[in-house]
Order: sequence, then C-alpha cells, then structure tokens
Amino acid sequence: MALQAPDGSAVALPDLREEYRADPLEEGCAPGDPMELFQTWLADATRAGLQDPNAMCLATATPEGRPSSRFVLLKGCDADGGFVFYTNYGSRKARELEANPFAAATFWWAPLHRSVRVEGAVARVSAAESDTYYASRPRGSRLGAWVSDQSQPVAGRDAMDAKQQEVEARFGADDAAGDVPRPPHWGGYRVVPDRIEFWGGRPSRLHDRLVYTRSSEGGGNGGWTMQRLQP
Repeated sequence: MALQAPDGSAVALPDLREEYRADPLEEGCAPGDPMELFQTWLADATRAGLQDPNAMCLATATPEGRPSSRFVLLKGCDADGGFVFYTNYGSRKARELEANPFAAATFWWAPLHRSVRVEGAVARVSAAESDTYYASRPRGSRLGAWVSDQSQPVAGRDAMDAKQQEVEARFGADDAAGDVPRPPHWGGYRVVPDRIEFWGGRPSRLHDRLVYTRSSEGGGNGGWTMQRLQP
C-alpha cells in the first residue's frame, strides 16, 4: 500500500521499517523497583538530547469504554507517588478521568529504541502541589490557563486573542504586575502505576519486554514482581 504525498511522491508504507538495536534488557541487571529503572531511562533520554523526553501519550476512556489519547508532559515522578501531569479540569481527559479514574501512558524514545508503558489508577494531586508547580510556570503559561476553556468550542482564533487581552488586562502581562493565581479549574493528576512495561527494540523483531506488576498485598520491592514477555 502506497501513501500519496501532496507533492505527488509515493511512500510505500510496507517498506517503512527500522532495525532496532537497543542495549540488552536482562532480568539479572534490572532493579526490583520499576520506578528506579524508569528514572534511569528518562535520564538517558534527557542526556541524549531528545526533544521532550518527558512527553507521554496518555490514554483515558469513558465509563462505556470509548478511548481517547493525547500527549502530555510528565511533571513529577517518584517511587512512592507515581507519574504526575497537569491539565484543565474541564478538558476531555479530565472529564473522563473523573468518571473512570484509570489511565495508560506510553513513553517513546525512538533514537534509543526504547519505550515504557504505564497503567494504573488516577487521582488529583493536592491543591498545594498544584499551586507549587503552577507558580513555577512562565507567566504566559499561567495566563494561558485562565484564557483557555480547554476542549470547548470557540468561535475563532480572534475570540481567544480577545480573551487573552482581557486576562492580561486583569493580571498584567509581565511579572512586575504581581502574581497570577492558579485557576480553580486547573491542576494536576497522578497516575499510580500497578503495571509498568519496559520495551527495548532488538534485531529481527525479537524485542526485549520486561513487565512489572504490583500486588495490592505489598511485599518486597514495594510489592512489585517482574517477568519477561515474548515480543
């Protein structure tokens, strides 16, 4: 099957392939806690100079099971808490999480031939945690949180630009004008993982897959157990 590009050239989709050669992923070298391995891989991606190494494709679903996905930025990661991101609480993702508080996230670091998949329950972070992160954002981003009714229809770009001017008139366009408080409709969520899979691309499509699952009964390594999956 060929994909016809606007310039008339054809792209043969079956011929698009990459020979993966990630470093081997061996059980004996992997830590018992997957968060430790994740932090190592994220650091590797950051040191490699990848653009947005903290970007993750976040999948949510309605109670009826209709899924949706989008990219968000990971803004917190720790062994106890999980994976934190921020959004508008009126957005589609937030509405779906409020009704069905589970999510999956995928990190893809193509030049390293590595990927990580995360699954787990989701809950809002505390107001204090949202306040702290919000205060660290550039002023334009803080103002933007007041401008956008995320995921809602808008008449046009001009309407958004007009609202931006209103918000800037209210709070001031630069830091000399004082603080911009966090909107009550904006804050963070935390994905608390119970399953994390690490994928390393290997030759001949015989990839490495190590999956960690966490038992609700706890135990050693924070309740995590690890096993290898076939590619």
